[in-house]
Amino acid sequence: MDHLPGPTGLPLVGNVGIDTAHFHQKLEQWAREYGPVYRMRLMDRRFVITSRHADIAQILHDRPDQWRRTRRVAGILEEAAAVGVFAAEGEEWRRQRKLVMHALTPEVINRFHPRLAAMSERLRLRWQAAAEAGQAQRLLRDLKAFALDVAIGMAMGQDQDMVQHEDNPLQQDIEFVFTQVARRLVAPVAWWRAIKLPADHATEAAGLRIRAAVDGYVADARARMAANPALYDKPSNLLEAMLVAADIPGSGINDDMVRANAIVMVFAGEDTTANTIAWLFYLLSRNPQAAARLAEEASAVAVSEPMPYLDACVQEAMRLKPVAPLLGAEAVHDVMLDGVQVPAGTVVFMLLRHAFEREVPLPDGAEFRPERWLDPAMKEKFDDPARKMVPFGGGPRFCPGRYLAMSEIRMLVSMVARSFTIEAVPGAAPVEEVFTFTMTPSALPVLLRPRTL
Repeated sequence: MDHLPGPTGLPLVGNVGIDTAHFHQKLEQWAREYGPVYRMRLMDRRFVITSRHADIAQILHDRPDQWRRTRRVAGILEEAAAVGVFAAEGEEWRRQRKLVMHALTPEVINRFHPRLAAMSERLRLRWQAAAEAGQAQRLLRDLKAFALDVAIGMAMGQDQDMVQHEDNPLQQDIEFVFTQVARRLVAPVAWWRAIKLPADHATEAAGLRIRAAVDGYVADARARMAANPALYDKPSNLLEAMLVAADIPGSGINDDMVRANAIVMVFAGEDTTANTIAWLFYLLSRNPQAAARLAEEASAVAVSEPMPYLDACVQEAMRLKPVAPLLGAEAVHDVMLDGVQVPAGTVVFMLLRHAFEREVPLPDGAEFRPERWLDPAMKEKFDDPARKMVPFGGGPRFCPGRYLAMSEIRMLVSMVARSFTIEAVPGAAPVEEVFTFTMTPSALPVLLRPRTL
């Protein structure tokens, strides 16, 4: 690692002065300056940063045996109540992975579609009422509430209707814990383990309330299943499906694992999906021709039918504004990464967005052009570029909620395209990329105007 180029840091602290809100952009900037593989130092820890597609493919393929989620991330998630398959490693991960994959089959998710459609309709009515009354549409807030409704509905079989009830205590606790997790992830030192501030005590209390709520949902699910044994054959949500798997003799799964994975499902599904949709709305509002073509397609077919242009819009938004522009992995053993000796315990940051830019150098790469994904020439020229994007990760640890996330995105985006025109707010300040747990827009200056029949 010592021979790698990289930014010069300060004595003792290294590059600790990085603006954490724009952490990903700084790493991408350095990649342009120092090349696809470089090093940096934060306090006494050394990091490798790579934007080589081959390195990323190797790391994703070799998880969890050669690479793991960083111990720092795992520890912070455990402290914040989100223990589960997201932070599990090794044999524990394999056991819990089977549990989650058993519970997130397309069949289970398809049975959730009617409730997903109802939640989408609820949001349509809210936005239409606000527009007709001349009130501001709080799109970013509403998208996060919608994503939480979907995640909790799919994970636990509960309909919280957080879209309408802004004072929901569970939503407030989840949002607060999520914010604190994001804050801790970018902190240079784990001060909260030595000195607890009021916010840290509040985080612990919120985590306990979340766990207590989920324990109640587990009890409710068991009661439903006892009253309706048909749910053992056709579970209607993640919690029921996990309980079915846990009750198999010798499964090694207990209610604590079920609870932890249900919580992880909510944490993993809220910010990622909401921000993906938010970025797509932002891009469509600034590209009216693309928005018009999407509306034409969405109005012509049912949501269950293929919508290639909608899928292309989502793909293009994930290319330009991925909610995970980078991913960290920690070497379990000493690893050779394309000629670079990476010692065990070293964290490697994979610059996913920049790696795609290097691998697929589009001449108009800064532009939002969904139709590029429908052009066979692009697929041939760049050897199937869609495979080189990894918005849901890759290898054995690819996101198990991918099918649900795409179903949710397609349902909501098609509803909006049919029902509203998507416009930019005139004179709005530029939107910035802000890196917390995911890459979120600093604001969402978008207007949804109801279409006239």
